[in-house]
Amino acid sequence: MRMKETCAVLGYGSQGRAWALNLRDSGVEVVIGLKNRSTSRSVARRDGFTAIITVGEAVKRAEVVIMAVPDHVQGRLFKREISANLQSGSALVFLHGFSVHFKTVAGPSGVDVILLAPLGPGHAVREKYLAGESVGFFYAIGQNGTGRARQRLDGLIDALKINRKTLIKTSFADEAIGDLFGEQAVLCGGLTQLIMTGFTTLRKAGLSADKAYLEVAYQLDLIVDLIKRFGIAGMYDRISLTACYGSREAGPRVIDRTVECNMQKLFNEITSGRYAKRLNALTPDAETRLRRDIMNMTSPDFERAARKFSPERKKK
Repeated sequence: MRMKETCAVLGYGSQGRAWALNLRDSGVEVVIGLKNRSTSRSVARRDGFTAIITVGEAVKRAEVVIMAVPDHVQGRLFKREISANLQSGSALVFLHGFSVHFKTVAGPSGVDVILLAPLGPGHAVREKYLAGESVGFFYAIGQNGTGRARQRLDGLIDALKINRKTLIKTSFADEAIGDLFGEQAVLCGGLTQLIMTGFTTLRKAGLSADKAYLEVAYQLDLIVDLIKRFGIAGMYDRISLTACYGSREAGPRVIDRTVECNMQKLFNEITSGRYAKRLNALTPDAETRLRRDIMNMTSPDFERAARKFSPERKKK
């Protein structure tokens, strides 16, 4: 179905940019809501958007408000600029269940509250759209304030060209908790630490950065692809006997009961709301320190090797 309502995309980071471009390219009227001094304004202008206004103005002009700003600022932004400007009968669309589940944002009665959470970063959302495909999406309706929440959800699904076979029904709670745990314990935090620990071990043993990178990181996408296509058992069916034997011997030694206990502690921090409280307390200075600390979680020689063997470099 053709979406005829105006969409306000608040924020123009990776996800916000992908959503704004995809909606516009599908014929939806889009306005961009950003701070006056936001550096993202120039990016949005280069992308051809002309309606780049303040968050409050964008909310006033739109029937569908897409929350594409970082989770930890949504509560403050809602109180300052969104709540008073939100039209009765409009919709709030969240890309993550965080703010609703942990109650930093509460949609007023008469407003639809919708979750449409992509299973992939913004660049993947955009690339798949351009290829006529889509990443998977979790979806939920948290509040059907207008009686048209499902219709609006369907309109977004069509406008974003989401393959309905990739849609997974969930709740705000399950998406928020599952996403936070998955990215912290496995997909981002846990995985990068595992890679860097393996990389450092090989470097200390005398292997070059290039060789160490190729052994512990370069082939990850191949293994992940096998797991996604055939499961873990199917992956083991398709690798060497040497790799299978070593996996059985070493896997439980590297990822032992201590790791399981640490993961349980992480999970408890997330479900209790303690992690959300810390995240929501981040200040601009704390964000700067965070970015510096993240850079300390890798090393210059690893990053050089990653750039050297990047598939993107080979395309040029």
